[in-house]
Amino acid sequence: MGLALDFEKEKLIIGVLYSTQGLKNKLVEVLTAEFGMADYISDDLDFNFTDYYNSEMGDGIKRFFISFSNLTDPARLAEIKIITNSLEQKFTTEGDRKVNLDPGMLSIERFMLATTKNNGHRIPLHSGIYAEVTLMFVSRKFQPLPWTYADYRSDEYQRILGEIRKKYKEDLKQQR
Repeated sequence: MGLALDFEKEKLIIGVLYSTQGLKNKLVEVLTAEFGMADYISDDLDFNFTDYYNSEMGDGIKRFFISFSNLTDPARLAEIKIITNSLEQKFTTEGDRKVNLDPGMLSIERFMLATTKNNGHRIPLHSGIYAEVTLMFVSRKFQPLPWTYADYRSDEYQRILGEIRKKYKEDLKQQR
């Protein structure tokens, strides 16, 4: 029989979509107030993988990734998704979201995202939140799975996640 141990803490990463000029600094301010000091903020990337968000957010949607210095218990992923959903509501205008926040947890082995949408490959956590393993780290690189979104399949996203993974490995060394 295996022993149930505490989970190893992981790196919280939030993928942020927005289209309003000048909003990035405010989003970073709000997210760091909620989740602590950032240790990585990517440059803006054009989000042109789907037009799913255009009706709410308009054209010219950008994505950036932010990760946080404090490592986090991955069991908190559902709680974090509930918080980010609440933050999205604060940036809603006339019923339209102006921001989409996708929290995920990065470990040595994988990157997983939180979602409110059920599917056969998603694991229920609590309060209507599911977890999805989006990328596996195998043979020295991230590997997409059949359900991985097109943007997370991109070399650019995987490069960014790889940079954050290096930071995470250093964080683990410092903790031990």
